[in-house]
Amino acid sequence: MRCPFCNSENTKVIDSRPADEQNAIRRRRECEDCSKRFTTYERLEIFPVMVIKKDESREPYDRQKAEKGIVLACHKRPVSAEQISGILDEVESRIFNTGQKEVPVSMIGEIIMERLQELDAVAYVRFASVYREFKDVDTFAKEITKLLKKK
Repeated sequence: MRCPFCNSENTKVIDSRPADEQNAIRRRRECEDCSKRFTTYERLEIFPVMVIKKDESREPYDRQKAEKGIVLACHKRPVSAEQISGILDEVESRIFNTGQKEVPVSMIGEIIMERLQELDAVAYVRFASVYREFKDVDTFAKEITKLLKKK
């Protein structure tokens, strides 16, 4: 592993521990040349999953793209980075465990909405309004009414 500060290959592992609910290993490293410390994550490489979009086009699953949508929905809401990471971990676990090489985007969106509904109603409505492409205020109001009935 190269040091991100001085580009040296002379690094050592100081500490290793499980991360992301046992799905990764977090390694704390130190460069023996410049003495700076940095963290790396080791994850199991899983076969690439293609996402079938609404227009029937396909693209590789992108964790950062899903994360961006969740972060936008949770902006200024009491949802932690760990909770967002947990949602993403669950999405990946569920889509990879299907064993399918292609999954519909609707599956990913539904998992995210299911989890956001449990965490924060406002973040859920924000995400749903973009994901379900609410066309008018009535559609928005119907979704909020459904939420209120569940409580």
